[in-house]
Amino acid sequence: MNQATIAGHLGSDPEVKFTPSNRKVTTLRVAARTRKGGKDETIWWRVTIWGEQFDKMMGYFKKGSPIIVQGEMDLEIFTNREGKSQISAGITAHNIMFSPFGRSDQAQTTEPKEESAYIKPSLNNESFNADEAEEEIPF
Repeated sequence: MNQATIAGHLGSDPEVKFTPSNRKVTTLRVAARTRKGGKDETIWWRVTIWGEQFDKMMGYFKKGSPIIVQGEMDLEIFTNREGKSQISAGITAHNIMFSPFGRSDQAQTTEPKEESAYIKPSLNNESFNADEAEEEIPF
């Protein structure tokens, strides 16, 4: 088994399809940059996700979203329209993570943000009494 980890950005929104036997398949296109001979190159990866294991995360991934994928690497050799041999790089995902690296203005959540329960403390020193605060501490 050959394992690979890639970090990159989505080249398109996640694409969901179903097999004839009604098995769910989600496909991602991930662009990962590499440096060869002093210049940057982009490698496009086809990421295949079987089933519903990452469904809750998919609503947060859009074109341009930074992502990290771990899984089993699959390389396919094919002949393109010009008759040249090409390699298609793919990964069957076993783990997907939100990437802390990079940010895209296009990558926005579809889920509404929860309102924070945090209330900003008042900076008014007149209302604070240290003696009363110590009495309220249970230990």
